[in-house]
Amino acid sequence: MSAISNSKYRLWFVSVRPWSFVMTAVSVAVGCVLAVTSARRFSFGLAALTLLGALLVHAATNLINDYFDTKNGVDKPGAPGTLYRPHPLVHKLFSASEVLAVTLVLYAVAAAIGGYLTMVRGWPVAAIAAAGALISLGYTAGPVEFKYHGLGEIVVFLVWGPLMTVGAYYTQVGSWLGAGTVVWASVPLGIWVALVLLANNLKDLDYDSDTGIVTSATRLGREGAHQLFLGLVAMAYLVAVLGVLVGPFSAWMLLVLLSLPLAVQLAVKFWTLREIPPDADPQTARVSTVFGLLLLAALII
Repeated sequence: MSAISNSKYRLWFVSVRPWSFVMTAVSVAVGCVLAVTSARRFSFGLAALTLLGALLVHAATNLINDYFDTKNGVDKPGAPGTLYRPHPLVHKLFSASEVLAVTLVLYAVAAAIGGYLTMVRGWPVAAIAAAGALISLGYTAGPVEFKYHGLGEIVVFLVWGPLMTVGAYYTQVGSWLGAGTVVWASVPLGIWVALVLLANNLKDLDYDSDTGIVTSATRLGREGAHQLFLGLVAMAYLVAVLGVLVGPFSAWMLLVLLSLPLAVQLAVKFWTLREIPPDADPQTARVSTVFGLLLLAALII
């Protein structure tokens, strides 16, 4: 019985796609580090709770997206998203009711954490948490359905960029003083998360076109989406460099340029290959992680 239970826990762990959590951890960490460097404020307990709450919402988002993608006929046997990872519903790992129940538990625990942080830091935390929750639910759930209207890249940029990073900062500091620097640092982070989603949409372009799913890639076409990918990569580095030249960062921020060869290699690969590789989004996520860790190291130094 214990072996069966452990196996089920492992399946749940894989189903929430934990490999994507690094992006959340980096965004929260950047906000916390800037709280130290800008305001000399840091609470390990508040940082741990902020990270835990963000990770729980991220996990719930992944599950609820799988639920609605399956319900809406987007995820089905043979769909690109089911070929490189275990899908909790398409692969019949769990029932739809089980996925919904676990999702609600994750949201509930995250809401409890948000409630406590609101008591400690005030209503702005509640506003930021509510915005994140609405985007999380509205990504694939009606009536908004950001994903199905080609707005996915915009909303993930906002969540993993300014919203999450400024939220972590405010939870530490309790004021907006210095938040402009946080927003500046969050922009390239948000861009890289948007690039991960754009890579996924490029990979799924033919499937999405055939099934009538609207994404940025289906709207722009293959060449236009490639150009957007190149432009966003360039923008991520431009924002970081401008942060040194005219913004609030020291020359240490140029450490992010160490990831530039990886980014160029990735962009050239996507541009020259006729078929985007099936692991395009994990490949992009790896470069995003390197960029994010270098940015974090620059801020710490």
